[in-house]
Amino acid sequence: MRRIGLRGFAAFAAITVLVGACSSSGSSSAPASVAPASVPPASAGAPSAAPSTAVAAKDATSAADMGGVDAVCAAGKAEGQVTLIATPPDWANYGQMITDFSAKYGIKVQSDKPDANSQDEINQAQQLAGTGRQPDLFDLGTAVALAHTDMYAPYKVAGWADIPDANKEATGLWVNNYTGFMTIGYDTKLGDITTVADLADAKYKGKVALNGDPLKASAGFNGVVMASLANGGSADNIAPGVDFFKKLADSGNLIPVDPTPATIASGQTPIVIDWTYNNNAQTAVLAPKGITWKAVVPTDAAPVAAYYNSAINKDAAHPAAARCWMEYVFSDAGQNTWLKGFALPVRLAAMQTAGTVDQAAYAAINPPTTPPVQLTQEQTAAATTYLTDNWKFIAIK
Repeated sequence: MRRIGLRGFAAFAAITVLVGACSSSGSSSAPASVAPASVPPASAGAPSAAPSTAVAAKDATSAADMGGVDAVCAAGKAEGQVTLIATPPDWANYGQMITDFSAKYGIKVQSDKPDANSQDEINQAQQLAGTGRQPDLFDLGTAVALAHTDMYAPYKVAGWADIPDANKEATGLWVNNYTGFMTIGYDTKLGDITTVADLADAKYKGKVALNGDPLKASAGFNGVVMASLANGGSADNIAPGVDFFKKLADSGNLIPVDPTPATIASGQTPIVIDWTYNNNAQTAVLAPKGITWKAVVPTDAAPVAAYYNSAINKDAAHPAAARCWMEYVFSDAGQNTWLKGFALPVRLAAMQTAGTVDQAAYAAINPPTTPPVQLTQEQTAAATTYLTDNWKFIAIK
């Protein structure tokens, strides 16, 4: 798993996750929510109809342009590989996604800089442009994704109709891929932790870790949002969250350590504020080491959620393989792989309607039924300004 805490910010619109269905609302101007319960039947993975004249992979805006998904992936196999960036194997089950994709299509996956953040992805693509070593695809937090749309190639996967307008850019420049909820993960030998307020207990001195600097990491940023909600704040006012973490830092409870699987396993960071797909994934990893790890959505704050976004680099050295990767990620198989990694995929509701969801994987996530709080782009910008001015009491590294 990547070094926790280096993902870019993710802004989002409305998302409501229910046990049997999901609903959303919003415009197509920004990455947003899980698909609504009332959607067309799931269609990802179905071969597209062949056009009268195929186009070059770099110019293809859908599989139909190249003769269908099978033709896209055959061209990708001929290219030999696809280059990813910031896709650590333990993050939302990327390891399984990579393995299964390669096995299905015979395309090598080059996964560069697994510990990179969203801005690092963009920087790498700019620095290596035209060399053949640039990333073919991006997995970005929303703030970074929206700032660099001129770098993306428009592409609509076969299951495009299953994805609500609020979850995608209209021409296919970017599309929401998976989401999670902010949780508190902890070693159960410390006792029960159910609320954000519990973290202020003196017995947790030197034990609380936030996943990254809130000015650099989506998890750190949204951890502050979660703490704000638990202390009388809101999406428009994160000051109570900053004040809460200052209190934890002053008491010695919050430590300046960016947590990793190694720091969790060693006991250096026995309490970690992070996404569901990171904290829940640690449970199975730590069990053989005698550590019972539990992740909870705290009861004293509304759930907090965020999407990441997929986009194809318009300068991709392997444009067909990049499009094949997108087709697989948004197919039923790929979307269920996210579920197995404790992340909720964007086509979830459509798959529920079609009966293609991995029910055991979904049940293991047990998503909260309360609609989560999610900051708009404007709220994110305001919160970032406030953090810049006021998050000066601890440097998480």
